[in-house]
Amino acid sequence: MSEDDPVAATERWLRDVVVGLDLCPFAAGPLHRGGVRIVASRADDLAGLLAEVQHEATVLMQQGAETTLLVVPELELEFEDLLDVVEIGEALLEDLGWQAAVQLVGFHPDYVFGDGLGPDDPANATNRSPYPTLHLLRADDVERAIAGHPDIASIPKRNVALLRARAEKGDAQGAED
Repeated sequence: MSEDDPVAATERWLRDVVVGLDLCPFAAGPLHRGGVRIVASRADDLAGLLAEVQHEATVLMQQGAETTLLVVPELELEFEDLLDVVEIGEALLEDLGWQAAVQLVGFHPDYVFGDGLGPDDPANATNRSPYPTLHLLRADDVERAIAGHPDIASIPKRNVALLRARAEKGDAQGAED
């Protein structure tokens, strides 16, 4: 993990990796418009983190930001723990009746896709962040973005090819900073 300020490190990762490498073609707009809220969690347990997820979902639904990155620097979250938190967070959103309004996605420094990729595959860098991070998105924004993209299925394929090519050239570090 980075020893840098968690919010600053996450903002740099978003700017330089996610937007800079165009891993998410939908991220540049909100970033440049100032619509990305990046917040460091202060939770020291799961209950506190879920309370923060609920708070950030409320802020997001009130149009306070286009999207929120809830960075979790203090709570010890292994990759598998993060997946559990996303699942529990989704259940919380469902209990609140917000499952149709807010989506929750997890990013982690040790992210590994479950489709047979090994931990060292550069393709995993598409979901690797400097700190464990919960990304809250407004579902209607996601649907609009998907509907407006000519070939949504090409995005992951392009990212995998890009990151593997960068790794072959010895430029993989830029993908994981």
